[in-house]
Amino acid sequence: MTTTPLPAPAPARPWLNPWLIRLPLLLLGGTLLLALVLLLFLVAFQMRYAERIMPGVSVYGVPLGGLTPPEAQTLLAGRFSYPAEAVFTFRDGDRLWQMTAADLGVTFDVAATVQAAASIGHGANLLSNLVEQAQTWFNGHSLAPVLTYDEGVAADWLYTIAGEINRPPVNAALALNGGSLDRRDGQTGRTLDTGATLALLRAAVLRLDSGVELPLVIHETPPQVWNVTESAAQIQAALSAPLTLTATDEAGRPLGPWVATTDQIAALLTVARVDNGDGTQSYRTSVDMRAFEAYLHTLAPGLIVAPRSGRFHFNDSTGQLEVIQQSLSGRTLNVPETLKRMEEAVFQTDNRVVPMVFDYTLPPYHNQVTAAELGITQMVAESTTYYTGSAPNRRSNIALSASKFDGLIIAPGEEFSFNTLLGPIGPETGFLEDKVIFGGRTTLGYGGGACQVSTTAYRAAFTGGFAITERNSHGYRVGYYEQRGFPPGLDAAIWQPERDFRFQNNTPYHLLIEVSVYPAEDALQFRFYSTKHWNAEIEQAVIKSLVPPLPTRFEANSELKPGEIVQVDYAAEGADVTVYRKIYDMNGNLVQEDAEFTHYLPWGAIYQVAPGDARLANQG
Repeated sequence: MTTTPLPAPAPARPWLNPWLIRLPLLLLGGTLLLALVLLLFLVAFQMRYAERIMPGVSVYGVPLGGLTPPEAQTLLAGRFSYPAEAVFTFRDGDRLWQMTAADLGVTFDVAATVQAAASIGHGANLLSNLVEQAQTWFNGHSLAPVLTYDEGVAADWLYTIAGEINRPPVNAALALNGGSLDRRDGQTGRTLDTGATLALLRAAVLRLDSGVELPLVIHETPPQVWNVTESAAQIQAALSAPLTLTATDEAGRPLGPWVATTDQIAALLTVARVDNGDGTQSYRTSVDMRAFEAYLHTLAPGLIVAPRSGRFHFNDSTGQLEVIQQSLSGRTLNVPETLKRMEEAVFQTDNRVVPMVFDYTLPPYHNQVTAAELGITQMVAESTTYYTGSAPNRRSNIALSASKFDGLIIAPGEEFSFNTLLGPIGPETGFLEDKVIFGGRTTLGYGGGACQVSTTAYRAAFTGGFAITERNSHGYRVGYYEQRGFPPGLDAAIWQPERDFRFQNNTPYHLLIEVSVYPAEDALQFRFYSTKHWNAEIEQAVIKSLVPPLPTRFEANSELKPGEIVQVDYAAEGADVTVYRKIYDMNGNLVQEDAEFTHYLPWGAIYQVAPGDARLANQG
């Protein structure tokens, strides 16, 4: 029989799991054991580094951990040579000064540096020490070396440099000694700013810089007077060469020159220091040319040119004036402006020639004047005389005299003076010798024939109705003026300076005088152009009291040979001649009646013969 064993009864469960007790105990024990180990480690670490520098501490890259302070001092003293090796260069332009850090008062305090390193993690508070030690262990702790910087030492060095740099500002100077120029250029003052330079050095030392170049901080003080170059250049220009004054005459021919020497210019230069208004000063060079004023006034009369009106002919076809002689502007020397121009030129080097300054005056009748402006529209009077039988010298004098009046313009109310317009009669003015009436007889003199011209002008004025203000007759009747049947009584003699022929333009219009000489016809003609204002009626000459010519006379002339004879005077009847004139306005109203009376003396012929001629003895 099989028997099935009964299952064994299940063991009874304990009421508490033993690991619940074991595990906490184990944990507690481990923790206590670990704490004990750590404590032992800390005790051992503290004992080990009680007199040593904590691991991780370094100074300027040099690890000091585990070293005693004396060991650390020895190590750092050999490894850190910054004060002796660091070089600083101070610069001022091209000038250099080099010094070590030690020269500038920088020293390495190795004891203080090691003390600072040794104090890390060795404070009075245990907990703080443990924290600081842990941080140093894990992160390291780098200390800067303790340097001692005696700035007074550096300042002494900079004061020495300042002695080489510092300088006061020097004003430029300029002086003229006679004809030489003394010049001194200005110089900027310089002052080393030791405080600012020490600040730059201090920052470099704190950074432990080495081999750096530091600019010296320098303040510059400009002088009050800095630049005299311009004034010096002006003086040098003024004394570079004489000034030359120039001018031309009315024909453009050069006059002078007149020279102002460099010595004269130097005496007139002034160099003065002046304020510029901005705290600076400068030299001003000036020249006073008034010293030449009196001299210019002495030159002025010789440089005056009187304005000269142009001369014209009237073109009957166009009614316009045609210039036959150009007008000339008058001028006077402008002394102030000439002096001003000299002052401007004295400081120039490229042109030392100074043209004088003139004030110009347009003549009354300049080249652009028109006939309409002057009221010249037609011929208002004309006179022609003849000089057939005249000698060559007389013909030449007639032509020369006539040229003095051709193209002249006489203004309304102006008086025509024959002598004034003719000018001096003499060989220096081109006149030749010929027969003239003087001292009661005909004799040789300069200008014979000029009376032919004055007579012709007189007849044109008389017949044109103009007012005759002076007329002188010849002493006796002259045959030239009665050629071609012209009656006596209308001649006009001139003798300088006592006797003149003058008339007034008594019209509101200008009067143009044209004169022509016709050698082929032995004729001289005056033509007056204006606007017709008068109509003159000339009556027949009334001739009375005729007297026969005087007897013929003979005179000795030692230059004649026997048998030669020369007639020097011609027989003429004496007579009283009156010529009446009536003047009407353009409306036919009679405005004036006048008459020209002439008393002619009887004249006898005079002949010159050689001395000893029988006719000299036979005359009464």
